[in-house]
Amino acid sequence: MMGHQIALIKREIWEHRSIWITPAAVAFVLTFLAIAMVIMVAAFGEAINPEIEKIADATIPEVMRRAALAALMITNSSLFLVAMWFLMIFYCLDSLYAERKDKSILFWRSLPITDAETVVSKLLTAVVAIPVATMAAVIISHLLNLVTMSIWLSTEGVNPLRFVWGAVPLFDTWAAVFVFLLAVPIWMAPLLGWFLFISAWAKRGPLLRAVLPIAMLPILEYIIFKSWHLGIAIVNRLSIESMPIFDIFDFFERFDEDNLRSAFAEDISLLSLLDIPKFLGSGEVWAGLVVCALFVTAAIYVRRYRDES
Repeated sequence: MMGHQIALIKREIWEHRSIWITPAAVAFVLTFLAIAMVIMVAAFGEAINPEIEKIADATIPEVMRRAALAALMITNSSLFLVAMWFLMIFYCLDSLYAERKDKSILFWRSLPITDAETVVSKLLTAVVAIPVATMAAVIISHLLNLVTMSIWLSTEGVNPLRFVWGAVPLFDTWAAVFVFLLAVPIWMAPLLGWFLFISAWAKRGPLLRAVLPIAMLPILEYIIFKSWHLGIAIVNRLSIESMPIFDIFDFFERFDEDNLRSAFAEDISLLSLLDIPKFLGSGEVWAGLVVCALFVTAAIYVRRYRDES
């Protein structure tokens, strides 16, 4: 079965090229903007980003330079996170619907692959392959941006080996970003399972059929029970701020200018701000996985017994 899953995931990446094109496009845009900023700085002789000024300023402490570089990398990574969020949702909505629309499901049913293997492979593509592809683009983007920054600093008479590569917390930042990119789809699992079910069930307009119940059921709950429990649960699953992996406000306070010096003087890594055991042991996470499993089971059932001939 593992061999089948690897082959099926490769098929998904080949057929749904947005899985790697989307993060690659984000990396291209960010690199282009970095180059454009350097050109503007060279042309007008004034800094565009105050964080860049901190990096090039030899008078500031090393911990502040390290913090400024980490903040730039986190800002860069956040744009990939937004792109990944949309990519996972639209991939799940399209993956099972598209194979029925173009009738390729008839070909895949002729192969010795079960419906369960096919649906699970699509879920794994969303929760594993898409974050991995996004992480690869994040690393490339970070390196290209740091190289661009190094070239500019060299033209300003600043040694980039000391002020950039000797200070930037590359591997710690990459580890933290990768863990977070993997945690996001786990947190969103019940919604991803719902989107897969709708993708298998809807004959047309899967986006509308997926969004309408999500929008209407909380309203009905309020009309009948005068409560918003379902609506709050849905919003929480769509929001990274509700993830039980860190104190989101403490996390971002670390990057406030007043706290940068103390945070990095204490040698606090970004990875240490993510409470992985708390996340994996959270009842909310496991409840979401159970709901996801129910929706995936329903998607398998619908795909198995629907007549597409």
